[in-house]
Amino acid sequence: MGRSHERIDGRLRTFIEQQKIFFTATAPLSGEGTVNLSPKGLTGSFAVLDERTVAYLDFAGSNAETIAHLRENGRITLMWCAFDGPPNIVRVHGRGEPVFRDDPRWTGLLARFPDVDHTRHGLRAVIVVSAELIRDTCGFGVPLMDHREDRSLHGSRFERETDESLSAYFAKKEHIATSIDGLPGLPLPLPPATR
Repeated sequence: MGRSHERIDGRLRTFIEQQKIFFTATAPLSGEGTVNLSPKGLTGSFAVLDERTVAYLDFAGSNAETIAHLRENGRITLMWCAFDGPPNIVRVHGRGEPVFRDDPRWTGLLARFPDVDHTRHGLRAVIVVSAELIRDTCGFGVPLMDHREDRSLHGSRFERETDESLSAYFAKKEHIATSIDGLPGLPLPLPPATR
């Protein structure tokens, strides 16, 4: 049976921080729009900012659906499930916001991710999520799987990019500046990072 929690602390926080992968789900307001579900999991790219706020790093990819949906309506659900140890699933339902490089909060947020080389993965935004509902449920149906390591391909692909070449790369992709449903996505060219 599921339980609701007032805050992300204690056992719940420990569980979330120990998981190697989590999933994000967003959708546009339009009932005809495309629901988006994305895996996230580069080691060190997630942080609990306080008992009701979490954040993760949004790296280069083939589209920007999460960013577009958050810019339109802010709705997001994050989910972690135990692939080893005791079975558990945790969901954080809330409001998310993409924080871009020209935002005054950018440098302070990046400091919350000390174990990730921010220059290596084509960092586009920091997604900050304020929890509105925190629930955990049994994970009896989740399979047992082992984590071996992070893939090195993403970092090796994007570490050679400059701000200019990364902006050019994003401009060539069909669903970066505009989502599948035509919503504004990533601002291009990439804004300069605040210092």
